[in-house]
Amino acid sequence: MPPAKKRARTYDHARIRTAVLAQLTHVQDAVRGLTPDQLALPTRLGAWTVRELVAHIGMALTGIGRSLALPEPPKQDAVLLDWAFATSASSSDIDAFTRRLVQEHPDLGAYLADSARALAEQLDTHPGTRLLDTNAGALPLADYLVTRAVELVVHTDDLNAAVPGLDVPYDRQALAACTRLLADALAAKAPGGSTEVRIPPYAVVQCVEGLRHTRGTPPNVVETDPLTWIRLATGRLRWPDALREAKVSASGERADLGPLLPLMS
Repeated sequence: MPPAKKRARTYDHARIRTAVLAQLTHVQDAVRGLTPDQLALPTRLGAWTVRELVAHIGMALTGIGRSLALPEPPKQDAVLLDWAFATSASSSDIDAFTRRLVQEHPDLGAYLADSARALAEQLDTHPGTRLLDTNAGALPLADYLVTRAVELVVHTDDLNAAVPGLDVPYDRQALAACTRLLADALAAKAPGGSTEVRIPPYAVVQCVEGLRHTRGTPPNVVETDPLTWIRLATGRLRWPDALREAKVSASGERADLGPLLPLMS
């Protein structure tokens, strides 16, 4: 008998909405205090400075409005995890759009504030079931909002890495959603039950083909913290470096996740 298909993880729309707006507030508060010299600092995102990074955060938020301005798709033809594997195909367009935003919005604090107001109004106006045309396909607004939590958390980490001492906090629910979506993306990319990936306190997933354990300690275990996992999954940190720096523990012959990472880039 074939193994039962795993149920897709669901997210509480109200909680995700609260988490996205809370994380956005954290980012706004930090950006408001950035100096011109800090905005000109390099980031780990290629040629982008902090200024481009902040503009991109605003762009990620206004993506909901751009999708709402389009006709509603007739039916859903994608699932949430499809988004995790669709972002790299749009990288050149994203870069061009981001650079244009920098030219159009010299006051990035005002741009983020306008984006936040518009987002809150859109979420008040449209139900979570409203379908959006996204880069991954037609998704419900509720699902697409989870991807905005991922964008905000990932780029909050980028901001913190670029600006010494900035220390933008992470909303717990947003960090949890980001961790879980990327963990589920790993399980989708390498389905199986031979390896257990633990990211306490937010996620545990089974992945990689091979014998599935049913009780006791699994023979293949990977464990790390949420931010390290997010950096591995998005290409901010290489697997060999994480092992060398003891940021991840991996035991068992099927615990090498290096060939599977990054999931997003």
